[in-house]
Amino acid sequence: MTTFLKKLRQKHNISQEFLAKKIGVSRPTYVQIERGTRKMFVEEAQKLAQFFGLSLDNFLAGKENLLPKVELEKKVKQVKPKRTKQEMRISVPQEKVEKFKEVLLYILERIGARPNIGEAVVCKLMYFIDFDFYEKFEEQLIGAKYIKNHFGPTPVAFPKIIKQMEKDGDLTPVVKKYFQHDQKKYLPRRKADLSNFSAREKELIDWEISRFKDFNATKIKEYSHKDVPWIGTDNLQLIDYEAVFSRTDEFSVRQYIDDEL
Repeated sequence: MTTFLKKLRQKHNISQEFLAKKIGVSRPTYVQIERGTRKMFVEEAQKLAQFFGLSLDNFLAGKENLLPKVELEKKVKQVKPKRTKQEMRISVPQEKVEKFKEVLLYILERIGARPNIGEAVVCKLMYFIDFDFYEKFEEQLIGAKYIKNHFGPTPVAFPKIIKQMEKDGDLTPVVKKYFQHDQKKYLPRRKADLSNFSAREKELIDWEISRFKDFNATKIKEYSHKDVPWIGTDNLQLIDYEAVFSRTDEFSVRQYIDDEL
């Protein structure tokens, strides 16, 4: 059971802290449950089974439903019946879509006019914003999902959100020449609204923009290819947020202590 629980948590990019809050225990207590050194009460097992969209019997037996769907939202949605592989899609959690848009607009507002900042740099910058924030605070800032491809980490929902923002008049796509190559850029048509961002979210976003503002597409691609989450992912597969806790010193943004669980 403990191995199954850990596998579920890691598969869905969920921190121990998050699940601890879901079942009403401290993180150290949850760690004991996951390691099998503390018994799991029936009520806790029921909450975990419900969260992962499993029956209690299947959860206790260590069996997953076919094509489970887990979303980190304020309310956990039930698994939809008869969902085929063709119907499965990867998206930003619903309550995070607006943050995705506002972070994107803020990036464009701050550095989008720079000649080196095209779509490729913006996508990698959003990856580092999401994954660095998760490593530091074990919480999702944007909550986007990223896949590994030749060009580096790519937010899966990016094309769909861009299309919607263009339709809503939030931005305009343009193509410009950058060292003889066509470069896709986006011009913001309104200011970003960061009123719903916490101080630490805004601070990290500003820091990421500052450190990557001079990177071009090639440089940031090569840099992202050295990050453990990207290295440890198969091509065209989702990059696991939990992998940030195995980062090298070059990429780690968190101050760890020896006795941290």
